[in-house]
Amino acid sequence: MGKALIVYASRAGETKKIGELIAEGLRFSAIDVQVKAAKDIKKLDELVGFDVYIFGSATYHGEMMESMKTLLFMAEKAGLENKIGGAFGAFGWSGEAPERIYETMKNIFQMDMTSTPLRLKSSGLGGGFKMAQDYGREIAKKMERK
Repeated sequence: MGKALIVYASRAGETKKIGELIAEGLRFSAIDVQVKAAKDIKKLDELVGFDVYIFGSATYHGEMMESMKTLLFMAEKAGLENKIGGAFGAFGWSGEAPERIYETMKNIFQMDMTSTPLRLKSSGLGGGFKMAQDYGREIAKKMERK
């Protein structure tokens, strides 16, 4: 059984909900998942020891939340090369945060990323609930192939 860490930065709670649904998708495949708020991770050693890392942030005024930026700076020193990764986030209008997180994880951290980040306006709209769970399942399948 693998271990996954999902870290979110949420403004209104929607990104947190999406992270929890992704966690459910992973748990369907018996993966041990921890879900944490980015603001609660204070030390580098809190990022060590996982097989999968999934980071998410709401997009606010075209940017990711400040706590996610801080987490990404910390994660750069965590040795995440070749680890499986995913990125997600909720947005109102533009939705750049998941894309920026994804690109950082792929190009700077050199992680083995999912095919795309998950961008949802809401977990409750347009099949978002299922899409978030399926994203977790997709990541679990990626783990099985490694």
